[in-house]
Amino acid sequence: MAFRAKKKPAKSKNKRTQKKRTSPFKSEKVFFLFGLFVLLVAAYLLISFVSFLFYGAADQSIMDSGWREFLFNTEVKAQNKGMKLGAYLSEVIMNRGFGLASFIFVYLMAITGLRILGRKTGNYLKSVLYSIICIVWFSVALGLFFNKTDAGSAIYWGGHYGFILSNWLRSLIGIVGLVFLLFISGLAIVVVRFDGVFAMLKALLKRKPKESGQDDADIDADDTSNENVEGEEAITKVIDDDDDVVKAIFESDDEDDLPLEKPEVESDDIEVAKPEEESDDDIEVIPVKKEDDLDLTVAPKHEEEESDGKKTEELEDYDPTLDLASYKFPTLDQLEDHKFGNAEVRNEELVANKNKIVETLRHYKIEITKIRATIGPTITLYEIVPAPGVRISKIKNLEDDIALSLAALGIRIIAPIPGRGTIGIEVPNQNPETVSMHSIIRSKKFQETKAELPVALGKTISNETFIFDLVKMPHILVAGATGQGKSVGINVIITSLLYKKHPSQLKFVFIDPKKVELNIYSVLEKHYLAKLPDAEEPVITDIQKVKNTLNSINVEMDARYDLLKAAQARNIKEYNKKFISRRLNPEKGHRFMPYIVVIIDEFADLIMTAGKEIELPIARIAQLARAVGIHMIIATQRPSTNIITGVIKANFPARIAFKVASMIDSRTILDSPGANQLIGRGDMLISQGSEMTRVQCAFVDTPEVEKIVEFISEQRGYPTAFLLPEYAGDEEPGPGEVDLRNRDELFDDAARIVVMNQMGSTSMIQRKFSIGYNRAGRLMDQLEAAGIVGPSEGSKARQVLLQDEYSLEQLLNSL
Repeated sequence: MAFRAKKKPAKSKNKRTQKKRTSPFKSEKVFFLFGLFVLLVAAYLLISFVSFLFYGAADQSIMDSGWREFLFNTEVKAQNKGMKLGAYLSEVIMNRGFGLASFIFVYLMAITGLRILGRKTGNYLKSVLYSIICIVWFSVALGLFFNKTDAGSAIYWGGHYGFILSNWLRSLIGIVGLVFLLFISGLAIVVVRFDGVFAMLKALLKRKPKESGQDDADIDADDTSNENVEGEEAITKVIDDDDDVVKAIFESDDEDDLPLEKPEVESDDIEVAKPEEESDDDIEVIPVKKEDDLDLTVAPKHEEEESDGKKTEELEDYDPTLDLASYKFPTLDQLEDHKFGNAEVRNEELVANKNKIVETLRHYKIEITKIRATIGPTITLYEIVPAPGVRISKIKNLEDDIALSLAALGIRIIAPIPGRGTIGIEVPNQNPETVSMHSIIRSKKFQETKAELPVALGKTISNETFIFDLVKMPHILVAGATGQGKSVGINVIITSLLYKKHPSQLKFVFIDPKKVELNIYSVLEKHYLAKLPDAEEPVITDIQKVKNTLNSINVEMDARYDLLKAAQARNIKEYNKKFISRRLNPEKGHRFMPYIVVIIDEFADLIMTAGKEIELPIARIAQLARAVGIHMIIATQRPSTNIITGVIKANFPARIAFKVASMIDSRTILDSPGANQLIGRGDMLISQGSEMTRVQCAFVDTPEVEKIVEFISEQRGYPTAFLLPEYAGDEEPGPGEVDLRNRDELFDDAARIVVMNQMGSTSMIQRKFSIGYNRAGRLMDQLEAAGIVGPSEGSKARQVLLQDEYSLEQLLNSL
């Protein structure tokens, strides 16, 4: 009876809710049409204002006849491109208003229309505030400097209000005082609005030290302080309200409909399903939950620009980029914004999933006290807080049951979420979004990153751009089944580095056994690629050349360590800093060392073909090369234990797993399950030590990559590719070939016995030297390669080609 009594008000409330949602004034179509209307009005005003600057005088005489005659007499024609209404609105808003500053009204209407349509344009309230201030400032300034309008002009540059305000202020503080007031107020607006201006002014006014040089200890101290500042800023960036945290929340008075947590949002920003990734906020905060639920808000320190300015002054002695001083980085024009038209997660979908999760858990007598949804581009994370006494393992075991109730693939339960005290249930969205590389590159987080080798992979569940520094990883293992986004992920990594690093600072070594995946980058040979001096192709595909290249990289690594030792530097960053400040002599062998990133596609094919000859140099590079700026990224579609061996896993702590077929494959890659529950199409798990992050990989299409490499290749490059050291190792014989330079110790004696007895028999060699069949067979192959015996004739003895010992001794001497 109690259960039925609870269900009745729930139904009545649902009916009221449905009626409320059917209101035409809250329809998405109405908001969409209203947003388009606002944008059209903004465009119309822009055309009218611009035309007024040219035809205002011609239309002035028409408007002087009276507004009724002007508007309703069809015989009256206006020169303004906005016709009579445009001319009239321009006269009222510009001449009788704020003059040329009225163009800012067009900007306000444009961002308002875009915001109604759901397009994020930064902090809306801040934009409105700054726009109003700028309208008043420009109106007063134009009213002061253009106080008297020419007789032939019908335009008042400062408008009616600018004229009145400037005259009043001029009478109050004088023209000199008004000029100073405008200067100070304008400078204040620019400094408050743009942090870069403040840092630049602060650097200009800062007192420079008397001595230009610094000793090693001072420079090391500066490095330490810079790193501490960056670390503190990373910790103290916090977001104060939930507007920038991605979550959708619902509340119900019914006990059966368990409420989702309600967001604290502003009334003018009702679309809080997703955060503003490209927000222009100066202060960014994250909720730091204490035991008493108090939020800690800490403003970030704006000292980063100052430290960068000081660093630039120190590095001005020598600039490695001057070799290609005219080089231009790729622009956003080469990338397409695939995000256009993406569908968003609706509230109905969130409520339905929430109810199904709660209902499924209650079937197994599991009660929860709170549930919250965090929306990502392809996955929504539902965080639940179980009631006291509920075992976490009990919820974890219901993974398949929850997936069945939601009728969705890729359900993944995180029990518990590290550092959150909640249990996470990841549910794929019905209409997943496409994360474009365009949106990742243009994001504020990527543009302002201070990482040495920044890699932007995509977006997390909280819709934040995921960026890591390859220098700190420092080597990556990428694995996943065929067609799940592995190749796109490699292209995303390469594209991120191309957008951030100059050709003098970064070199790639591409190893592609399949010969087609990385060949698109071959045109970058004279800009970004490194190869052996005798290599014909910049992208390495031949197995023997792969061995030589990897061994050559080992030689380069050892040479770099010798340079670091001579320079008394611990890593490549310290070494390059000393070289740039001209404290290392190039005549003694010192040189600027670019970062080298080795990318191996389809690692499994190399292991199956060459085995230890490939694995050992790779393991040595992974163990030692981090400090000298050499990093490796290997990819494979066969995540089996004979491919990803213990040596590889031990030296590649950072791993990226796309969707795989089984839990065993997931454990092979990540040492934990989860990759088998991904939904594919770029959905991946990134393991960094004990931390696991789910990321939707950005999408960059092949035509976009072609545009980027074409843009770079058309520019002036170096005379040749970056040449790796020559590898002096012996050439390995091919299949079926015998290397006579590594002859057996018994070769000469075996040759003499064969020629003396005139019988080429393997069993005879076994008996004469008391050796095994395998060694005797190798001796016979060597004798055949030397031309002493003929080829095998089955069970018959081989033919002896030399008839006397004298001929044999001459042959042996020649060998």
